[in-house]
Amino acid sequence: APAEVARPVAPNAPAAPSISVVKPAAADVAAADAAAADAAAAPVVQAPAAAPAERAGASAEPVSARAAAIPASIWNRTGPPPPPAPKAEALADEAPPPIPVAEAVKDANLEQLGEQVLACAACGLCKGRRHAVAGQGAQPTRWLVVGEAPGEQEDRQGLPFVGRSGQLLDAMLAAVGMSRERDVFITNVIKCRPPGNRNPKPEEIAACSPYLMRQIALLKPERILVLGRFAAQTLLGTDATIGSLRGRVHQLKTDEGEQIPVIVSYHPAYLLRSPSEKARAWQDLKLAARDL
Repeated sequence: APAEVARPVAPNAPAAPSISVVKPAAADVAAADAAAADAAAAPVVQAPAAAPAERAGASAEPVSARAAAIPASIWNRTGPPPPPAPKAEALADEAPPPIPVAEAVKDANLEQLGEQVLACAACGLCKGRRHAVAGQGAQPTRWLVVGEAPGEQEDRQGLPFVGRSGQLLDAMLAAVGMSRERDVFITNVIKCRPPGNRNPKPEEIAACSPYLMRQIALLKPERILVLGRFAAQTLLGTDATIGSLRGRVHQLKTDEGEQIPVIVSYHPAYLLRSPSEKARAWQDLKLAARDL
């Protein structure tokens, strides 16, 4: 007879753990209910959804660290996002156009006119200047001396006719009994130095001429001594040569209808390069000094 196989005896099942339930006190329950109510009343702020690369594990940076890097003003923002800030080009397009020089100076006195010259940006010459040169001299004045444009020394010092040209001009004026400080106001057609002392361009002359015309209207000189070809051509409105313009008296009609005698001569810088022309310049000075 087959041997009797002993059946395995199942191990004793572990006893069920005893669980004791401790009921909270009534005060604790009330505090917990109050905290839950505050949490429910607070606004729910949701963090922005992660980008696909972040969901795929491309970034190992913790979400809490990324959230901390975002300003609270963005997290707490409500409503639509603000419009983008306008670009500098758009602001420039919206700026009012500059007032033309002739319009800006029509009611200016000499002091205001000088301030406008110093701040002028009506043409490209303002970009390379050190100083704009409005003019200098006696107020009121007997003579108005008009040159062409500031040179290097004038640009450095902000004064008209300095350096060797200025010294020669002072000597010429003294020879006919005139003084820069007492009798003469000196200025130029162009108030800023052209690069390399080149002749001014037509648009530069057009932009700057209203300053000179306003100076003439305010100073009301007895006569005008114009030095240099393009200064004479600008003031007299002609393209004639300086040789044909010098040696005689011209008349400049002002906006008030008055006539001012105009005498044309060579620029002192030209006389320094061409001393043989000083005799003709002396004749021009004597013509200007006559009782016209």
